Amino acid sequence: MSAGDIERQSGRFITLEGGEGVGKTTNVGFVCDWLTARGIEVVRTREPGGTPGAEAIRELLLDPSREEAWSDDAELLLVFAARAQHLAERIRPALDRGAWVVCDRFTDATFAYQGGGRGLDFERIRTLETLVQNGLQPDLTLLLDVPISVAAQRVARRGAQLDRFERERETFFEAVRAAYLARADSHDRFAIIDASPELAAVQQAIEQCLSERVAAWL
Repeated sequence: MSAGDIERQSGRFITLEGGEGVGKTTNVGFVCDWLTARGIEVVRTREPGGTPGAEAIRELLLDPSREEAWSDDAELLLVFAARAQHLAERIRPALDRGAWVVCDRFTDATFAYQGGGRGLDFERIRTLETLVQNGLQPDLTLLLDVPISVAAQRVARRGAQLDRFERERETFFEAVRAAYLARADSHDRFAIIDASPELAAVQQAIEQCLSERVAAWL
């Protein structure tokens, strides 16, 4: 981690991760509201996205109607291009001024989707991670986890058009989930949240985790 990253410890970086249908968007809002209620300046954002340029890349990545399919390498590079812009324009400036950033997905999603799902070499992803992030990592990652069958039912109930990733097969999502759980097992910053129960129970578990971690930081 660079000296600049060490100096920004008054700001904290929290990410929420998980596959499709785990409830990330709803619970990102819950985390932001919980922190704001305690007087913390919060910047809510997402990946891919978070800035106009990165959001444009998101549209390219998720659009299911594109006639030209992205190669796996092109997809990976687009993800990190969006991330580089996001870090430069939004995440780092927020952390530098002491704000807490809450992000819907970050680089763990790349290891899960492009590494686990697409089967790309994890070392290649780590090389890009080092280049783009310069040592910056989340302080806490909440991994919302549900069985793939439950997640698929939730996605189907939305009734919305599926994006390019949501249209993948069950084997893809099983590989994504396995990659997420493997990363959680090897990084202490992860907290695995069982997202199968009703929302109130899930948020109770998130609140307990936040209470323990935030108390240690403040």
